[in-house]
This record gives sequence, structure tokens and C-alpha cells, in this order.
Amino acid sequence: MQPDIQYIGEHLFWGKAGNLLIIVAFVASLVSAVSYAFLLRTNDISWKNLARKAFAVHTFSIIGIFCLLFYLILNQRLEYYYVWEHSNSIMPLKYILSCFWEGQEGSFLLWMFWHSILSWIIIWKSGEWEAGVMAVISMVQVFLVSMIIGVVVFGHKFGSNPFVLLRDHPDFANFPFIKMPDYLSQLKDGRGLNPLLQNYWMTIHPPTLFLGFASTVIPFAFAVAGLLRKRYTEWITPALPWTFFGVMILGTGILMGAAWAYESLSFGGFWAWDPVENASLVPWMTLVGAAHVMLVFKHKKTSVLSSYLLSILTFILILYSTFLTRSGILGNTSVHAFTDLGMTGHLLIYMAFFSIVPIVLLVKNYKQISSSQDEHLSSREFWMFIGMLILLIGAIQVTSTTSIPVWNKIFHANIAPPPNPIEHYNSWQIPVAIFVCLLIGIGQFLRYKKSEGKVVLKKILPAFIASLLVTVWASFFLGDYRVHYYGLLFASVFAILANLDFILRVLNGKMEHSGASVAHIGIGMILLGALISNSKQQVISQNVKNVNLGKDFPNQENIFIEQKTDTLPMGEYFVTYKGKERKGVNVIYTIEYFTRNKTTGLKEKAFELHPIVQTNDRMGNVSEPSTQRFLTRDIYTHITFAEQDNSDNENSTGEYQPAKTHTVAVGDTFMTSNSFVILEGLSNDINRSEFGMNDSDVAVGAKLRIEDMKQDIYHALPVFVIKNLHVFSKESKVDELGLKFSFTQIDPSTGKIELTVNEKKSNKHEFIIMKAIVFPGINILWMGCILMMVGSIMAIRKRIARK
Repeated sequence: MQPDIQYIGEHLFWGKAGNLLIIVAFVASLVSAVSYAFLLRTNDISWKNLARKAFAVHTFSIIGIFCLLFYLILNQRLEYYYVWEHSNSIMPLKYILSCFWEGQEGSFLLWMFWHSILSWIIIWKSGEWEAGVMAVISMVQVFLVSMIIGVVVFGHKFGSNPFVLLRDHPDFANFPFIKMPDYLSQLKDGRGLNPLLQNYWMTIHPPTLFLGFASTVIPFAFAVAGLLRKRYTEWITPALPWTFFGVMILGTGILMGAAWAYESLSFGGFWAWDPVENASLVPWMTLVGAAHVMLVFKHKKTSVLSSYLLSILTFILILYSTFLTRSGILGNTSVHAFTDLGMTGHLLIYMAFFSIVPIVLLVKNYKQISSSQDEHLSSREFWMFIGMLILLIGAIQVTSTTSIPVWNKIFHANIAPPPNPIEHYNSWQIPVAIFVCLLIGIGQFLRYKKSEGKVVLKKILPAFIASLLVTVWASFFLGDYRVHYYGLLFASVFAILANLDFILRVLNGKMEHSGASVAHIGIGMILLGALISNSKQQVISQNVKNVNLGKDFPNQENIFIEQKTDTLPMGEYFVTYKGKERKGVNVIYTIEYFTRNKTTGLKEKAFELHPIVQTNDRMGNVSEPSTQRFLTRDIYTHITFAEQDNSDNENSTGEYQPAKTHTVAVGDTFMTSNSFVILEGLSNDINRSEFGMNDSDVAVGAKLRIEDMKQDIYHALPVFVIKNLHVFSKESKVDELGLKFSFTQIDPSTGKIELTVNEKKSNKHEFIIMKAIVFPGINILWMGCILMMVGSIMAIRKRIARK
């Protein structure tokens, strides 16, 4: 029997401590859940003491796991797979927390952490509801901790453990060096944080979003507690402030994601209807519906069943979004989705348990819950109920389209996703937004039980006429505009003006009672800003030089600028590329914008932008935009192509720079520092005698068309040869451009080939291709975000004060 290998440099204590804390957290949450269940049944105070102590142990264990994992990441303990996968030594210290919750295990911990914090507020404040609510939350924690426990039971994996050693991870099973005693010395560095996530938004957006996720469990837990205690309506009152808190926090998290996308990602916008974006939006829509039907109950003692259904549905949708993003079922349909860690079955059990139990309780108690009281057509509660149904229809549409990969998996179908997702979702959601805006404009003027139609019409008439005039006035500037866009324009302006009118005339400017109206104004502004900025955005970076940029960089959307030598018109400006500066992994480009003085005709500097390309050899380079903000518009600029030369000329040998590799298919274009190269096709018409080939040998040429910046055309034909089972390439040079091409590999399954290109050092020619977009009215959206959050906080404070 061989002795155990002594691995040099490993620090195993921290991992063992982490695993122990995970087990303690799991057991403690289970004890807490069982104790609270017995407390609910017996009302024996000893069960409360045990439940609270167990939950305290659980909370400290979660915090301990959190701190341990953070310590390991901070100290670069690469013997742990999670640390190796998500961090490295060259990454700025400010992104350490981002590393923590980049992976599934860290994000589950963040979710559990927020549940723990919110639970202690429940224990402190909920009084008689503590047992029922905490029994549910503790059981949720049992399932969440199981997601990081990382054990295999009867051949099924339960969870993914963040303290797994690198040498024990399946990804490294086939690497011989991993079993060597000094394997850590051979690890140069960790894999590192994805370049897309190396942004300050990654530090603040996930915690906010997961706090929003965590907050949805509280209305759900109150609803289940109401069913368990057979107190079918009393739960709504204590749950109402928590529901509005969830609306505010989850909405804020979603809007933070939109701001991050707009500020730091280069797809040109703030919302792309990505499946993971949708998965967080849908629960927010149903939670908004739940909050408003709870308000109906508060004033009219109806809509109890709707309150149950929407509170339960919201949490189920949170679990469904977890399944979508973490099971791997979305594949490549989302840039946000986690990779599959083999937890699909575990996630399904989690979702099924918390779906089936409340539904069974709801069905069992249906007769005691349901009410058939009719609402008057002119009552506020009737139209709030209609608004809830409209939001529900919108949520169903988003969910059904987002779930296409799920339908394909279940029914073995091959349903194609919409070819243009933005157009598809907008065609459904704009009518939803129009109805919602009209309702939040009219709803404040309606009374509960019954309203006088003439009185309401008289009250809303000023806002209606003003909105109509604004829409007519705007039509002269907007020009050719789709009908439903004009409908949303009118409806969003009406929502803003009607709620402003309500604050000024009905509430007499009393802001302590204006929270709902302020939040509604914010929602109207968000929709108005989104409409104007998206529908009237203008790409101003049209290429004016006589250079064909190829299909990957359409001339009508990209501008080609040579360093310092070019000053080119772009919209109302002239632009110059001044140069670049490398700071760590970031390459910062300086673009100057000029205007022309109408009196003197001379150019005057308007502003300067600094778009960034973050270089990453392992994961690919990432472009980060730079935006010039004005009151009425933004000018958004990002680099679509720039030659990244990381080589050191002093270390290069010969007259050529090190080769760069391009994988292309027929018809593809790639760029060198001084030309565009198109793979026109593959040729078998090769002089075989030149290579002394026999019948079994293979020779294929890559027909290349090279176009320089003056539009002069050159051709090259590098050849890929298999002779006597040996592979080699015959290079092809274009001396006029200082280029040398080699055809090094071919993939028959994809039809793609691999070409390498060497360029002469003396031939370096600096240029960039960039894209610039004007977003008019975007600040209306951001102002709306602020007002929605402020109004929600005002409304929550009012509800807590009343309670």
C-alpha cells in the first residue's frame, strides 16, 4: 500500500472548517424548521427557544462560510477550485467581492446571507406570525444550503461545494501534474474573473438583485403561514410592507442591471430581452400585481385568493428563474447563464417542493378563501384587479418565450427562438405598458367601492388634454413613428401628468401621502425614456472613407479612423483618434470630438471620450464604451475593432512579428494592421508536382483576397498539405503589405480553417474601427428610476407608520 502523497503548500484547515460550517448550517436550518413547525402546532415556548438558537447557529455558520471563502479568494489559495476558477493575482483588489459571487456557489451563499438577515427582522418584528413564517424560511434555507453541500447520494449529486480542492475536481482528473507533490508551484495563476464582469456594477448589482430575490420569500412565507394557521386574511396586513419592499429592491436590482448594460457593455442599449433579464423581470411583474391586490384587500376585504396566488406564484417564479439560469438549459441563448454543474435534478426537486406544498394547501382551503363579491365597474379595486391581470398576461408571454429551450427539452421539439427578440417582445409588451400607464394615471382618481364617472372624468381631463397636446407636438419632431409607439408616448405622458396633477390638486402637495404617485411618475418616465431613446436612437458612425470594412463591420454603422492623420465628420461633429494608453489589462483609447465655429469656420474641441478594450488572452478581449452625457441625449461610443499588439519588439526575432491566428469560414473577413482579408474559397487546383505528392496525399489552398486602406487588391494562396501522413503548410507572402499567410488547420465538420498571419515590424499602422450612437431622452429613463425608488420608499414608510 502506497503512503499518502504530502502536497506542498496546501492549506487544508480552511477547507475543512468551511465544510464543517456547511454541515452545521444545513443541520441547524433543519432543526430550526422542525422546531418552528412544532411551535406552530403546540405553541410550546421551549420550541421557540430551540428554533431561535438553531437559526442563530445557522446564521453564524453562513457568515462564517462567507468570511472563509472571502479569505481564501483574498489570499489566492489556488489549491481550492473555486478560488482558481474565479480569481487571479493580476485582477484589481476592488473586484474581490465580484469573484465571490461570480460562481453559483458564491451566489447561493449571497442569497442565504440575505435570507438570514431578513429573517432576524421577522423574528424581531412579526410577533405571533414568527412560527409560521420562520418555519417556511428555515425550510427554504435547508434547500439552499443543500445547493453547496456537494455530496453524492445513491449516485446523484447534491450541490456544488466551494471548498473542493483543485486536485479533487473532475476538470483536473486527467492532468498528470495535479498528482505531483509540488503541483501548486506549477500553477502560474488562477483563471480569473470574466472580463465582462470586471466592473464596479458587478460589486453592487448582484447583492441588490439577490436581496430582491430574498425579499420575495417573505410574502410567500406569510401566505403559507396563513394557510397553515387557517387565518386566511390576517396575514395580508403584515405581509404588505414586505411586498412593497420586494417591489422596490427587486426593481432597483433590475434597473441596476440595465444601467450596467448601458454603461459598460457594448451591445448598444440597456435592455436586450435576454432570458436571464426576463427571468428576474417576470417575478417583479407578479410581485407588483400582488402588492396592488393586497391594497384592494386592505380597503375592501376582497381579492384574498388573488393575494395568495400572486404571492405564491412570485416565489415559484424566482425558483424557476434559478432553474433556468443554473441548470444549463439556456445553453448559449443567454450571456448571463451559469454553466451546468450537474444540479438540474436538485433544482427541480427544490422548485417542485415549494410549488406543490402551497398549491395543495391552497386547494385544501379553497372554500374558506374564495369570495364571489362583485366589484363595481367604476371602483378603484376593479381597475386594480384589471391591472393585475394585464401584468399577469405580460408575465405569461415573457415566460413562455423565454422557456422555449425548456419546451424543446420536455417535448423533444425544435422550436426556434424569435429571430429578432427585441421586436418580438416589444410587440407584446408595448400594449401591456400602454394599459398599465393609462391605469396608473386614472387609478389615483378612482374611489374604492364606487366612483362618480363624471367627477373622475372632470379630474383627469386636464392631464388627458395636456398629454394629447404633448403627443401632437412631439409628432412634428418624431416624424414617421409606429402607431403603438404614439400610443405608448401618450399613455406614459398621461401617467406622469395625471399623477403630478393628483399630488398638486388632490393631495395639495402633501408629500408624505404622495409615495404611490411619485413611484407611478417614475414608472411613466422609465417607459417614456425607454421609448424615445430606443426608437429614435441614431447611429452616427457611418464610414466616410473609401474603404470596405467587410460584413462584420457594416459601413453604415462603423467608422474607420487612422491615428492622428484623420479628422472625419460624424453626425454634427468631427472626430480624431489621438492614440492609446495601456494600463494593466486595459487599453484606453482617446477620441476627440470637435465642432465647427459657425462664425470663424474653425474647429473647436467639444469633448473627449475614452473607450476601453480590456485584454484577456484566455477569455477574449472585451470592449467597454465611453459616453458623453448631455441633458437631452447621450453620445455612446465603443471600439468594434482595434489591433492589439502585446508583443515586445525587443524580444522578437527576424523581420516579422509573432504570428496571429484566425479561425474563419468561406466568406469571413478578418483584419490586419493595414488591410482587410477575405477568405473567398478553398481550392484543390494545386500544382501537386511542386510537393512531390502521390494520389493519397492532400493539398488544399485558401484563396485570400486582401484589400489595403487605399482599396488596392492583392491575392494570396497559402496551401495546407498532408503528405505521407505528415502535415505542413506552404506560406504565401504579400510583400507590398509586409504580410505572410500560412494555412495550418482545417475542420471538415464545421468547414472552418485556421490561418496564421505574420506582419513585418516596420509595417505597423495604427487605426481603430468604432461605433457611435446617439440616445435621445435617455436621462428621462434614469430620472424615472430614481423617482420610482424614492416613491417606493415613501410608500413603505407610510405603511410601516400606519401599522
